[in-house]
Amino acid sequence: MAIRHLSETVINRIAAGEVIERPASVVKELVENALDAGASRVEVATAGGGLAFIRVGDDGTGMDARDLAMSVERHCTSKLADDIDDIRSLGFRGEALPSIGSVGKLSIRSRTDGADAGHEIAVTGGRVSPVRPVAANRGTLVEVRDLFFATPARLKFMKGERAEASAITEVVRRIAVAFPAVRFTLSGSDRTSLDLSACDGHGERVAQILGREFADNALEIEAVREGVRLTGFASIPSYSRANSLHQYLYVNGRPVRDRWLAGALRGAYADVLPRDRHAVAALFVELDPALVDVNVHPAKADVRFRDPGLVRGLIVGSIREALARSGIRAATTGAGAMLSAFRPGGNGAHDYAGTGGGSASHGGWQPARPSAPAFDAGSSFQRPLGLSEAAAPYHAPSADARAGIQDAAPELTARPLGAARAQVHENYIVAQTDDSLVIVDQHAAHERLVYEALKEALAARPVPSQMLLLPEIVDLAEDDAERLAGHGELLSRFGLALERFGPGAVAVRATPSMLGEVDVQKMVRDLADEIAERDTVETLKERLDAIAATMACHGSVRSGRRLRPDEMNALLRQMEATPGSGTCNHGRPTYIELKLSDIERLFGRR
Repeated sequence: MAIRHLSETVINRIAAGEVIERPASVVKELVENALDAGASRVEVATAGGGLAFIRVGDDGTGMDARDLAMSVERHCTSKLADDIDDIRSLGFRGEALPSIGSVGKLSIRSRTDGADAGHEIAVTGGRVSPVRPVAANRGTLVEVRDLFFATPARLKFMKGERAEASAITEVVRRIAVAFPAVRFTLSGSDRTSLDLSACDGHGERVAQILGREFADNALEIEAVREGVRLTGFASIPSYSRANSLHQYLYVNGRPVRDRWLAGALRGAYADVLPRDRHAVAALFVELDPALVDVNVHPAKADVRFRDPGLVRGLIVGSIREALARSGIRAATTGAGAMLSAFRPGGNGAHDYAGTGGGSASHGGWQPARPSAPAFDAGSSFQRPLGLSEAAAPYHAPSADARAGIQDAAPELTARPLGAARAQVHENYIVAQTDDSLVIVDQHAAHERLVYEALKEALAARPVPSQMLLLPEIVDLAEDDAERLAGHGELLSRFGLALERFGPGAVAVRATPSMLGEVDVQKMVRDLADEIAERDTVETLKERLDAIAATMACHGSVRSGRRLRPDEMNALLRQMEATPGSGTCNHGRPTYIELKLSDIERLFGRR
């Protein structure tokens, strides 16, 4: 078959297949156009899940008759000069409007500031009508009807009206987070109305989108490294979700779903969240447009960084530093769940990881980092607090109130976790502060303390290694072998000693002693894959951390142990001094807190 030129209509429909995936894609492109035009108000209305009707209006700069005619031609744009590496707008490809017009019924009405009248143009299934004068307000009003009427096969792949409407809402919400100074309204017969008023900064807009509850349980993030700036908000570990839908990530104001950024966010919480829980976050990465490529996906949903390791390190380091700086803090939602369980008719059910563990946060408390104990694999790592290991020689009662015989010292009740007053069911420490009641899970709390002590000991010096009787030869691709050898010094700090062994092979002479017997071939290949993909050796570090977590779990004070008053108070004090102690290694809360005012409400005192 001879090669021939495709018609303009076919070309536009092919482009529409890449850019216009569903009604939400149309809304995204039109809202981005409105924002690029300098709008301070964007109004969106839909019907039939966006398949029947979409209208997007704005008060931006508008277009005259010439620009209006060119706007529906492919690759015509006012947003890009000749430098593709200097993209400072949301849109730049010049494909959205002709693509929409090729598969639906598109009309655009626009007027510039100071013009006597506006102009309108219509595109139906790729056929463009002449521009005509009309009465119009300043700005642009775009309407799309009968989306995909020209390509009915696409309609078979659409979801239900409610699902499509929900996707449109999510698109508007995600864009709105990045533009707090713009008012967004979303209405229609197929949805609940959404009205986001203009506000002063990202903090207020994030609270509008994610709720005041998130704002009360979030840490502010702000850091700069080598020209890359990171700002935003990330949840404390005890405030998490079952999926990643509540993670809002932005690069130069553009909402993205980037696996590098998502992986960095997960890595930042690796020590404090279980694998089936996800942090809630709104993070904004700002950098020179020349250092990021946004032209790698037709819908501009993915980006590619020139130095992804720098961005990942900035995100992981900044969030971990913020978590450490926040001190002992747990989610404010736990007290509500506990109060509900206490009230008549409460079922007591509580998803610990979904809502977190505590009550009011002690935002002003700054932890004093404890000095790391020397790690000796041959000695006991089980008692950093000096807790007595001997169990009571008799059957302990369900409640031990020895700590409450004397009045609590004022200097202890003023501390964030207060003074220990009793031990309940040989596992829960009941403590009293000046204005609250605190209940601590002694095993979960001590598990976190031991784990942090082990990690600090591992970080203070190279990981002990065990020499192999015979070196293990691992055959790899030449590139993989070269990359592994290039990371040899770093790997040796983790206890893995390897060197080149001829073309396409490495010889492993020692492995981390903490790992015991290990499949060397698999471990080295996994590391080679990770270095090739991410240029990191996190796989080995994660293995060592997993071993440390297991050691901490088995080495911590067990449930069923009776503790003396001084031991209970020692545990509370070290919790206050250890970052991340609000959750255990598995992401469960280590304590909950009930304010005195909440307790008084339970008894009808206020």
